[in-house]
Amino acid sequence: MAAVVPGVYVQEVADLDVEVERGRCRVLVRLDGDLDKLTAPLLKEWLVKLYTEGCVQVVIDASRLEFCDSSGLWVLVEHRRRVAEHAGSLQLVGVHGVLQRVLDVTRLAAAFDSVASADC
Repeated sequence: MAAVVPGVYVQEVADLDVEVERGRCRVLVRLDGDLDKLTAPLLKEWLVKLYTEGCVQVVIDASRLEFCDSSGLWVLVEHRRRVAEHAGSLQLVGVHGVLQRVLDVTRLAAAFDSVASADC
């Protein structure tokens, strides 16, 4: 269990932990575990909540993400479109493994404002 820190929220479901840290200008969403058909709705719920609160500058930290399937990828692409309608952005950082491969093969990296691999 993570220590309680003001302004940081952690929710654990199935095999995905979502940690949300609100900053002054942007929101950092850290993912830990598997982003798949079972856990993608949790991420979508968080992203929609942040959007309705007016948070349209979002950074997804995927450095602890172990797996991502098409369901998870679709949630990310869908949210990028949502925030773009309000001059927002969705950046991916710490991209590696399966997510990196899927983004490379599908060429969907171009759909995001920026994608930084874990090697950077």
